[in-house]
Amino acid sequence: MMNVTSAPAIKTAVVIKTKAFERLAGLKPRLSFWQIVNMNFGFFGLQYSFGLQQANMSPIYSYLGAHESKLPYLWLAGPITGLIIQPIVGAFSDKTVTKYGRRTPYFLVGAIFCSIALFFMPYSSSVWMAASILWILDASNNITQEPYRAFVSDKLNEDQHPIGFLTQSAFTGLGQTLAYLTPTLLIFFGVSKIAVNENHIPVTTIIAFIIGAFMSIGSILYTLKTTKELPISADEKERILKTSKGISATFKEIADAVITMPRAMKQMIPMMFFSWYAMFIYWIYIAKCLSGSVFGSVTNGAASSFREADLLTGKIGAFYNFVAFLSAFALAWYAKRYGAKIVHALCLTCAGAGLLVLPHIHSSSLVFIPMIGMGLSWASMMGSPYVILAGNIPAEKTGVYMGIFNMFIVIPMLLQNVTMPLYYENWLGNSPQNAIMLGGVLLILAALSVLLITTPKKIINLSPLNN
Repeated sequence: MMNVTSAPAIKTAVVIKTKAFERLAGLKPRLSFWQIVNMNFGFFGLQYSFGLQQANMSPIYSYLGAHESKLPYLWLAGPITGLIIQPIVGAFSDKTVTKYGRRTPYFLVGAIFCSIALFFMPYSSSVWMAASILWILDASNNITQEPYRAFVSDKLNEDQHPIGFLTQSAFTGLGQTLAYLTPTLLIFFGVSKIAVNENHIPVTTIIAFIIGAFMSIGSILYTLKTTKELPISADEKERILKTSKGISATFKEIADAVITMPRAMKQMIPMMFFSWYAMFIYWIYIAKCLSGSVFGSVTNGAASSFREADLLTGKIGAFYNFVAFLSAFALAWYAKRYGAKIVHALCLTCAGAGLLVLPHIHSSSLVFIPMIGMGLSWASMMGSPYVILAGNIPAEKTGVYMGIFNMFIVIPMLLQNVTMPLYYENWLGNSPQNAIMLGGVLLILAALSVLLITTPKKIINLSPLNN
C-alpha cells in the first residue's frame, strides 16, 4: 500500500531541512519580502526628516534673511556631525551588549531627539537659531542612520543584501516624496499658500515639520516592534565584553579600520566624492535655479517668484523621490543579475545628463522630465554602494565600517560647503543655474569613477533554500 505524506508534513520537513542547512553553512535565517519591509520601515520616517531638510532649509534660511552665496556655510551641520558622530556610533554599536540588542538603543535615542528638533525648527526666529537646531537634527539622524545600515547587514545573508538595502532606497523615495509634497498637499486641502508667521516662514512649512516629528518616531517604533535583532552568540558576546571600550579605544579602532580598509572600499572614494558634492549643490541651489530659469527672477526670500520656485522645488523633489520609490525594487533585481556597479553607473549618468539640461528648461511642466534620471540615481545612491560595501567588509566590524563609509559622503559635502562660496561668484558668475550644471558634470564623473571599483567574484550556492 502506497504511503501518502500530507502537505503539512512535507512543509515541516522542508523547514527543518532548510534550518539545518543554514546552521551547517553558517547562514542567517532567510527573511521574506514582508519581513524585510518591516525591518526597513523605520527608514521611512528617517528619510521624511531628511526630505524636509533638503526641501526647506535653504528656503528657511532665505526667509530669515541669509544671502545665497553664504548658504553652503549654513549647511555645515550635516557634514560635520556625520563626520564625527557616525564612525563613533558605528564603533560603539559593534560593541554594545544590551537585552534590547546592539543597534536598537541607537535607533530609539536618535529618533526621539530628531522628532524634538523637527518640531522646533520652523519656529526659528533667526538664521543662527535655525542653523543651531539643524545641528541637533543632523546629529540625531546620524545616531540613527549608520547603526540602521549595520542592522540590515547583520540580519541578511549576502545574497539578500540587494533587496535589503534597496528596500531602504524605496522607503527613502517614499519618505522624501511625501516630505517634498506635504506643503503642496496642505495647500490642496485648504491651507493658505501665502500665510506666514512673523518670521516669514510659511504656515505650510511649519505644519510639514510637525508632521515629520510624528513620522520620525512613529516609523522607528514600528520597526522596533516588528523586527528583533539576531541574538549574539555566546562566543561573540564574550569577544565583545573582552574588547577595550571608551573614547580612546574607539578612536584607535576607527584609525585601525581606516588603515586596513578593504581595497574595494578605497576604490569607491572618487565615486562617492563626485556624487555627494553634486547632490549638495543640487539641494542648496535648486530653488534659486528654478526662480531664475522658470520664473525669471532671483530675488530675496520674501518675493512671490521665489515662493513659487520653493513650491515647484517641493513638487519636483517629490517626483524624483517617487521615481526612486517605484524603481528601487527593479534596481534590486538588476543589481542581483548584472551587478550593483553597472546599475549604479547607468543611474548616475542619467542624473548627470538631467542636471545639465535642467537650467535650460523654462516651463514648470517640463522640468519634471530630467527628474526621472535624478530619481533613478537617488534610488541607486541609497542602495547600490551599500550592496557593494556590505560584501567586502568583515561582519564583526560592520558598524564601524558603515560609519567610516559615511565619511565618504560627509567629507565631499563639507568640502562643498567650504569651497563653493570661494568660487561661486567668480567662476560660476553668481549663477545658481551654473551651479546646477556643475552638479551634472560631477555626477557624470561619478559614473565614470564606478569603473575603478573591483570586487572579488563570489559564488553563493543556496539552492536548498530556494523556493
